Amino acid sequence: MNIFDSNWGKTLSFFTVFVVALAAVFNYLENSETDEIPRMDLNAMEENYRQKNRTCFILGASGETGKALLKEIVERNIFSKITLIGRRQLTFEDKAYENLVQKVVDFEKLDEYAEAFHGHDVGYCCLGTTKAKAGAEGFVRVDHDYVLKSAELAKAGGCSHFHLESSKGADKTSSFLYLKTKGQVEAEIEDLGFERFSVYRPAVLLVDREESRPAEWVAQQFLGAFSSVFPTMSISITTVARAMVVNTLKDGEKKVEILENKAICNFGKIGAKK
Repeated sequence: MNIFDSNWGKTLSFFTVFVVALAAVFNYLENSETDEIPRMDLNAMEENYRQKNRTCFILGASGETGKALLKEIVERNIFSKITLIGRRQLTFEDKAYENLVQKVVDFEKLDEYAEAFHGHDVGYCCLGTTKAKAGAEGFVRVDHDYVLKSAELAKAGGCSHFHLESSKGADKTSSFLYLKTKGQVEAEIEDLGFERFSVYRPAVLLVDREESRPAEWVAQQFLGAFSSVFPTMSISITTVARAMVVNTLKDGEKKVEILENKAICNFGKIGAKK
C-alpha cells in the first residue's frame, strides 16, 4: 500500500465517522420535535378562505422562496388581490399572473412608499441576501433594516397577519451575525403587535438557484442525500412555500407562532398536491 492509498483510507474513514456522528445529532434533533401532522381538509379550507375576500402582498417575489410562494398562491387562487412589492418590475409569461399588482419601491427610502403597504390583510416577507453577496453591512441592511421597516409600514397599513421567512437557529443573542440578525428582526417585528405573526425557520434550503453559489451547492448535494431520512437537516423551497400557504388557511391559535423545520415539513406535506 502506498502513501496515497493510506492517506485516502484515513480520510475516508474520518469522513465516514463524521457523517455517522452528524447523522446521530440530527436524528436526535429530529426526534425532539413533534411528529404529529394535523388532519386538514385543504379544499374546504381554501374555499372558506376565498369567501373572506382577503388581499396579500409578497416581499421578495424575485427570490427563490418568493417565486415558489407566489406560484402556490396564484394556483390556489385564495386571495382576491395579490401585490408584489420589490425593487423592480417582474415579467411573467403565464396568463395566470396577469392580474398581479406590482409596486416598485426604493428600499433605501421606504417611508416614501408607504402607500404600497396599505390595504393588505396578509403580508409575506421572503426578503434576504447573504454576507458573501452584500457584505456584512449590506446583509444587515437587507435582512434587518428593510424587513423591519416593511413590517412597520405593513402594520400601519392595516396588515393583520405577517409571515416572515427566517432561519433555523435564529437567536438575537447569537455570536454569529447571520443568526443574530435573524433573531433580532424576529423579536422587533413581534413587538409591533400584529394580530398574528408567523415565523418560519427552515434549515438549509434545497433549491436550484440561477446564481452560482459553489459552497451552497456542495452543501445541498450532501444534505439532499440525507433529507428523506433526517428532514431536520434540509428542506425544499416548495415545501416552505406550501407550509406558508397552509398556515395562512388555518385558524391561528397563537398571536405569535414559530415554525421550526419539522413543523414546516409537516405543513408542507399537507399542502402537497395530490
